[in-house]
Amino acid sequence: MSMHAVRGTKDVFGDEMLLWHRAEQVFREVTAAFNYREFRTPIFEHTEVFKRGVGQDTDIVGKEMYTFEDRGGDSLTLRPELTAPIVRACIEHSLLHHNPVQRIWYAGPQFRYERPQKGRYRQFHQFGAECVGSPHPEADAEVILLSYEALRRFGVTSFKLEINSLGNAAVRAAYRSALIEFFEHHKGELSEESQKRMYTNPLRVLDSKNEKDRQVVASAPLLQDYLDEESKIHMTSVLALLNSAGVPYVINPYLVRGLDYYNHIVFEFTTDALGAQNAIGGGGRYDPLFALLGGGDQPAVGFSIGIERMILLHQAEHSQEALVESEPRGVYIIAIGDSSRDTVHTLAVQLRREGIHVVTDLLRRSIKAQMKDANRENVAFTVMIGDDELATGSAVLKNMVTGEQQTINQSAVVSVVK
Repeated sequence: MSMHAVRGTKDVFGDEMLLWHRAEQVFREVTAAFNYREFRTPIFEHTEVFKRGVGQDTDIVGKEMYTFEDRGGDSLTLRPELTAPIVRACIEHSLLHHNPVQRIWYAGPQFRYERPQKGRYRQFHQFGAECVGSPHPEADAEVILLSYEALRRFGVTSFKLEINSLGNAAVRAAYRSALIEFFEHHKGELSEESQKRMYTNPLRVLDSKNEKDRQVVASAPLLQDYLDEESKIHMTSVLALLNSAGVPYVINPYLVRGLDYYNHIVFEFTTDALGAQNAIGGGGRYDPLFALLGGGDQPAVGFSIGIERMILLHQAEHSQEALVESEPRGVYIIAIGDSSRDTVHTLAVQLRREGIHVVTDLLRRSIKAQMKDANRENVAFTVMIGDDELATGSAVLKNMVTGEQQTINQSAVVSVVK
């Protein structure tokens, strides 16, 4: 059989890896500016974490989880999302007893059995953050601003921020009943999947991409007509904070998000640049989740962004040249003849210990071949050492940007190139 990656997964290497590194650097810079601290959870959890947290009637739990039984008989699941594991960890380690507000960020792989297509993988990666402990609109706004700033600093602009309010539990219960009653009158016009969802998770029908469903949804009751005063005040306050920060948004009355634990504010970043996969990421407030996982009542709000989709959007907006490191860096040490190899090795060790990027030839090639390799590696300097340089303790240093060449003492190489 031919060896290839599992369907729905991909290898990352070469120039694309530079964008991953850039994205990771942005995550660290932005989260540090907002005083969020990194958190890492295992890539698998007890299955119950997701059944209780994400919801039995969601597509994730019903169709998409990679679940297996280990040798001890426990049911385990590769994490399909990271909010529920973060909440599980907050409860397990009593984090809110140490600090009443927890600001957490994460980045890592998740797993869902979905139909693979551009921007959608079975192993995918997300960057996200959770603000736990505050019920106030300032927390919602902070999380939205953090996610918006991460996209902006990564250099993508062709997206829009969509926002809606799901209200509190009483609002959603009343709206859910109204939706079911409406869909019952239009059942024959709905897709087969939405006919199943209309009783278990009717809000998800609003988010259907099926054209038949969209025609029905266009005349469905709007959740905003059911919002109580508390929910309206919360929504208005969040929007006012976004306005003061100069963050543009649109209100989408059909935006519901796909998980059961959301309440009040939900939001998504969408784009027209990636075809069918138009959502880059999103999030919202999920106050009910702590209680669902046995942690009592705790307010929380968060988001996640698909890293693969961020990178696809960057590639769509920028030329291929933008993927390449434009600034030459480091040193290529060229050995001229066998006798200089030990000296080249020693000098390379010294430079690397000073934090300098160093390349040496491992194929014992000619000077011409090594110079060609140095150009391909985009180094700032080459250092050549042959028999003459060994005899005098010198090295020939060439600035690959200016073309200037000089002979210097080998002991001075570090200070010159650093």
